[in-house]
Amino acid sequence: MNIRPYQESDEQKVIQLWLDCGLVVPQNNPIKDIKRKSTVNPEWFLVGLKGGNIIASCMVGYEGHRGWINYLAVSPSEQRKGYAKAIMKKAEELLRNAKCPKINLQVRSTNSKVIAFYERMGFRDDEVTSLGKRLEHDPPFQGTSNGTT
Repeated sequence: MNIRPYQESDEQKVIQLWLDCGLVVPQNNPIKDIKRKSTVNPEWFLVGLKGGNIIASCMVGYEGHRGWINYLAVSPSEQRKGYAKAIMKKAEELLRNAKCPKINLQVRSTNSKVIAFYERMGFRDDEVTSLGKRLEHDPPFQGTSNGTT
């Protein structure tokens, strides 16, 4: 897998990847999330390519205190082949080079397979409660996994 920064022409394929992986929920608009990321360290929005096809993604963030991982995804047909580990290694490299002391990420508590993956990568439950507050209220995202968004 070749890892490179996201390009604007990747949008539909990345959104389809996220839909295929179940990462898009009605309250998250992936188009807006991509546009927001493109304004802050856009080179830290990574995609993984195999045979010219986007099979992985990872949004990496750092606000000076903690690093964050969002939208880590690997195409279902390419999972369990080391691609998630490879793109996470690249994300960690970016954060280490920025002198980031710690990475945080959020996983839905019902997603035990993904939690187990991160635990194998050295992540631990910080025993904190994640709270959120929406500052922007969009209508639910209506994309589908059939290639339309």
